[in-house]
Amino acid sequence: MLVIQTLRGKRVRLRPIQLADAEAATRWSADREVVHWLHRSEDGPEHLSRTAIEQKIRSVLADPTEICFMIEADDGVAIGDIGLLGIHPHGRAELSIRLGEKAYWSRGFGTDAIRTLLAFAFGALALRRVTLITDADNARGIRCYEKCGFRHEGVLRGHRLRYGKPLDMVAMAVLREEFQASASDAGSD
Repeated sequence: MLVIQTLRGKRVRLRPIQLADAEAATRWSADREVVHWLHRSEDGPEHLSRTAIEQKIRSVLADPTEICFMIEADDGVAIGDIGLLGIHPHGRAELSIRLGEKAYWSRGFGTDAIRTLLAFAFGALALRRVTLITDADNARGIRCYEKCGFRHEGVLRGHRLRYGKPLDMVAMAVLREEFQASASDAGSD
C-alpha cells in the first residue's frame, strides 16, 4: 500500500486501514445483511474469520497497487471501509466500499466517502478513470454512485453468485472530468 494521509470529507474522515481494524471488519463480515451486497457474499466462513481478515489487511498493506481506508463518521465511529484496487500505472483503479454499520446507511456517509476518495484519486494520484461493479438490484448503491459521477457501462450477466443463484452485475465508471463536473454540481447541494 502506498503511504497515504488521512482524508477529510464533509461528514467523514478516511484514515489508512490498520491491523486493529480487523475486529470491526470481522463483525461486519458476520452480518448477513451487510454481506448480502458484497462480492464476497458466497465466501465460506473460513474466508470471513478474524484470521482471514487480518491476513487480507496484511496483504493490502504490502500491496503497492491497493489503498484502503477506514471510514469514520463525523461522530468518530468507524462505519466501513473504502479503497482503490488494482491501481494501474496508466491511471485507472477499481473502487471498493462497504458500509458495515447499518445505522449509517442511506444518510449520505457513503456518498461523502466516495467523493472524498475520488478527489484523492483524481488529484493526488492523478488517475484518469475509476471503475466499479455492483449488483444490478443494488438500487441504493447505484443512486449513490451516480451522484458521485459514475456512469453505467454495461451489464455482466450472471457474474456472481448470491445464495447459490447467478446474479447480474452493473459495470460503472467515472472519468476525471466527469467527477470534476459532478463535484461542481454537488457544491450546490
